[in-house]
Amino acid sequence: MLRTILLGSCVSVQGTFERQLENGRILVRVGTRVFEGFPIHAKTT
Repeated sequence: MLRTILLGSCVSVQGTFERQLENGRILVRVGTRVFEGFPIHAKTT
């Protein structure tokens, strides 16, 4: 499943979901690299 995370105030990464961490962050994989950040949730109307 693709997920988008926020790394900083203006930097986001989209990749394959790896796992949820205890601190609320998630890990996503892009190729061979793994990134950690806060998930961006879909906007609901």
